[in-house]
Amino acid sequence: MKKYYKFLNLILLATWLLSGMFVQAQNACDFYLTDKEVPNAVYWLPAPPAPGSSQFMYDISQYYWGKEQRHDTLRAQKAIREAAYEIVDMVPLFSEAFGFEISEEKTPAIYKVVYRGVETIRLSATEPKATYMRTRPYVYFNEPTLVPQDEEELRTNGSYPSGHTIKAWGMALVLCEINPDAQDALYKLGYEWGQSRVIAGFHWQSDVDASRLLAAACYSRLHTCKAYLDDMKAAQKEFKKLKK
Repeated sequence: MKKYYKFLNLILLATWLLSGMFVQAQNACDFYLTDKEVPNAVYWLPAPPAPGSSQFMYDISQYYWGKEQRHDTLRAQKAIREAAYEIVDMVPLFSEAFGFEISEEKTPAIYKVVYRGVETIRLSATEPKATYMRTRPYVYFNEPTLVPQDEEELRTNGSYPSGHTIKAWGMALVLCEINPDAQDALYKLGYEWGQSRVIAGFHWQSDVDASRLLAAACYSRLHTCKAYLDDMKAAQKEFKKLKK
């Protein structure tokens, strides 16, 4: 009986190890590049504005601008919707600008390159967030945001740069490569998504501005990756079929 239980424990241990390896492999497949391969913003982007500087005064003025925008009910509701952060929640909001419904079921090739591409672009925020750990505006002013359920989780998460903006601007860039005819609508949405983070009270304007530069730099770096280029070709081929 002891041998039986020992054998059973070995099987359970092997199963656990294999499942862990599978999860690690799955997570690795989510990205085209590693966090060491994406552009290092700490090296080439300026640090966030220091309190008391003229740049910080602009951030403060934009914070109050954002609070004024909340009086516009439609704009406030848009900012709340654009608190979406997971790819599966973002693509429905980009589908209208793209001109076609994007989903894992209906457009698997497009969804794949968007998912992996945008998640890779988001990696570029990791290093500067950890380095600067900038205080978010709603914490600085001790005031409520438009999305109170997110406040506690993000309170200790660095404000610079904006992960939401990086993902939204990155998604606009990737989708425009698939459907360039939709470029104006996609870039408009990507831009407004970043401004929504200012309006909602979660980010300073300089966080958002830096995020667009960082997303663009990482997007450019993606084009040195064969896996991305292959997936992009598959997505463009799928899109051509949608247009017929």
